[in-house]
Amino acid sequence: MTDLYMTREGIEKLQHELKQLKEVDRKEVVAKIKEARAYGDLSENAEYHAARERQAVVEGRIEEIEAILKKAKQIEHKIDKNIVEIGSKVEVKVVATDDTRRDSNGEVFSMTIVGSTESDPMKGLISAESPLGTAIIGSKKGDTVEVPVPDDGQMVYQILSIE
Repeated sequence: MTDLYMTREGIEKLQHELKQLKEVDRKEVVAKIKEARAYGDLSENAEYHAARERQAVVEGRIEEIEAILKKAKQIEHKIDKNIVEIGSKVEVKVVATDDTRRDSNGEVFSMTIVGSTESDPMKGLISAESPLGTAIIGSKKGDTVEVPVPDDGQMVYQILSIE
């Protein structure tokens, strides 16, 4: 069994979703199935089939979350904030890029390094297993790291701060 490293917040979010699915969504689906059955002939009953499909989605997600939580290992933050690790909030600056589609040199942004199940790049949550996450894990403030990008290019980032 491979551990899935997650932040405390990520684990709590999944626990909350699981509770919602089991205590609210599951009951709503059962009620809709019961109501749809009352309409009669199930072979041509669209409400019944839709409710059964929703039930499959809910039950599938419950199983998925339970499997993740079984493997979840909460990230323990070290006191030493000088090295990037899973759970670190990192501010980086783009210092070089081969990407000719846009000029991003000098761009500064923050990200939090998380486990793969929590990844959401649009919210600044970068998977430790992604090319960027892999490149900066173990780095220190002031280090520069090269990250491969599609079409054999690369971007170079400088670590500005680690929290």
